[in-house]
Amino acid sequence: PWQPPGDQLIKMNFVEVTPEPLSLDRIHQLVVDPTCGAVCHFVGTTRDSFEGREVVRLEYEAYEEMARKEMLAICLQARQRWSCLRHLAIYHRTGLVPVGEASIIIAVSSPHRSEAIKAVEFAINAAKATVPVWKKEIYAGDQPPQWKVNAECQWAGTAAASAGADKPASPGEAASSAGGARPANGHA
Repeated sequence: PWQPPGDQLIKMNFVEVTPEPLSLDRIHQLVVDPTCGAVCHFVGTTRDSFEGREVVRLEYEAYEEMARKEMLAICLQARQRWSCLRHLAIYHRTGLVPVGEASIIIAVSSPHRSEAIKAVEFAINAAKATVPVWKKEIYAGDQPPQWKVNAECQWAGTAAASAGADKPASPGEAASSAGGARPANGHA
C-alpha cells in the first residue's frame, strides 16, 4: 500500500476486545509494513494446568470500553518510548478460551527488531497491569472454578476487597465500588 514519504508515514494502532477466536495471521497482516524489517508478536494461550490442577478452559470478562481505551493508551506509551514503531495491535479475547487457544495477541512492526521486541514486552506487561480483564480458571472433574487476580495489577487487592467477594470485582462491581479507580485485572 502507498505510504506518504518521510515523517508523514502512516502509523496505526489496532485494539480490540472480542469473543471471537483470535487469528495471529489476521493480526500480523494488520501490522506488516514494507518500511519495516521486524514484526514481533506475543501470543498468550490457555495452558493445561495450574498448580497441579488440570485446566480445561479459561473464561474472560472485560469492561470492554475501558479495556479498549487502556490498550490504546499502551500503544501511545510505546510510541513515546520508541518513536520508530510503525503499527501496533493489541487484541484480547473474552468468553470461553479452551486450552491451546489465544487469549491475547500483541503485534508490533518497526524498521528494526530491537525496538519491536522491547515494545512487545512493554505492551504485555502494561496490559497485565492496566487493562480491565478478569480470568476464571475452569478445571477438570468436580473442582470448582476459580477467579484469578493478577499480582502484577496495581489495584488488584483494592477492587477485590471493596467488592467483598472471593472473586475479583466484575466489570460493573469494579466501576461502582472503586469510585472511578481501575478494577482488578486477571490476565493469564
